[in-house]
Amino acid sequence: MRSTSWTIPNSWLAMVNSRFRLVLVALVTCAVTAAVTFLIFGRSAPPGDASPEAGFARDMAVHHAQAVEMSFTVRDQTTDPAIRGLTYDIITTQTAQRGIFMGWLQQWGLPQTGDRPSMAWMAGHGGHGGSASTTAPAATGDAAMPGMATPEELKELAGAKGKDAEVMFLRLMIRHHRGGVDMAKAALKLTARDEVRTMAQHIVDTQDGEIAYMTDLLAKRDAAP
Repeated sequence: MRSTSWTIPNSWLAMVNSRFRLVLVALVTCAVTAAVTFLIFGRSAPPGDASPEAGFARDMAVHHAQAVEMSFTVRDQTTDPAIRGLTYDIITTQTAQRGIFMGWLQQWGLPQTGDRPSMAWMAGHGGHGGSASTTAPAATGDAAMPGMATPEELKELAGAKGKDAEVMFLRLMIRHHRGGVDMAKAALKLTARDEVRTMAQHIVDTQDGEIAYMTDLLAKRDAAP
């Protein structure tokens, strides 16, 4: 009985190899696409409503609003060019930053105000901004934020004039800036988002510099922080 050998045609082998290569390329492409998608979108998913990023944006927006309010108040009560220049810088810089905070929240699909108490995002990370020297006497509402002036202090500032207004403003704003720096440093510890870290570091650098400048302005008025 003759044995019969069967040979696979070269054309068929070529077709199988070609299809295998296509499948392999497709699998590799899918894997690479999935990895890139994760790197782009998975790591940059929008922060949640209770996230430190959302809390930082909301609370710092409120914190900045008071700095702008105090700056407008004293700007109209002094003719000193250094104080007026400082208030202009604070008004323009912090108003712009507030707009950025609100833009973040909108981009993240979050409301501009949340249900959590002020500073809840900093729980376990320095309390309410660090030492008691940076916090306002009040312990509820917006004044619970580090460095915030109380309603009584704002009223007193509004009634002050000349050098008295300048000294009170500088003292309040130094405390206010220290609180803002504490908040920004906490955000640096709690977030990995580039835009939040960049802003927080900018706040630390800018306000530390302004604290030194305001301390010098106080010394020229024979006053201390």
